[in-house]
Amino acid sequence: MTTSPERPSRRTAISDAALELAARGGNHAVTHTGVDVHLGLPKGSTSYYFRTRHALVSAAITRLAERSRADFAALFDDTTGDPSPPADLIARYLERLLTVRRTDVLARYALAPDARLEPEAAEALAACMFSISAATALVRELGAPDPETAGRDLVTVLEGVLFDRTRGARAHTSSDSATACVDEIRSAVALWLDALCAQQ
Repeated sequence: MTTSPERPSRRTAISDAALELAARGGNHAVTHTGVDVHLGLPKGSTSYYFRTRHALVSAAITRLAERSRADFAALFDDTTGDPSPPADLIARYLERLLTVRRTDVLARYALAPDARLEPEAAEALAACMFSISAATALVRELGAPDPETAGRDLVTVLEGVLFDRTRGARAHTSSDSATACVDEIRSAVALWLDALCAQQ
């Protein structure tokens, strides 16, 4: 006998819908009415759970952080003991962000203007795709002379690659296949890792 997957709570479903709307139409698309229509709910349903737009956006950002933590943990748990070079693992993670998690990435950019007014939300949004602590641990293991600085610099590089492929020049001009895209990312990350970890 098979069991059906557990349905998300109404609050979770609303938060997920807000992220989808943000990814498709920008932050102005995230409204109570928009979520009601998107989910086929009676008018006023979203307002029952989140009284203000601020509460709705905050819930969406919290949900994005939760989804990101779960995905990051699952992906890198699967690579435990993987002998692949770090650049390969990072390239695979970026490929995932650019494909199956593209909605999350676009929603993150769309919600940034709302988050900037609330330090806690801004911090959660800023840290939800890349972990500075994980990056620092990686470059320390690779022998970086200043792992704290190198870890932050690595995250800066990865943020740039992600933006370039979703909202920057390559998002509009690149016609590379998925394989070629990953190969390019892998090569770039390998070069940056070598530079960041070079002994002074």
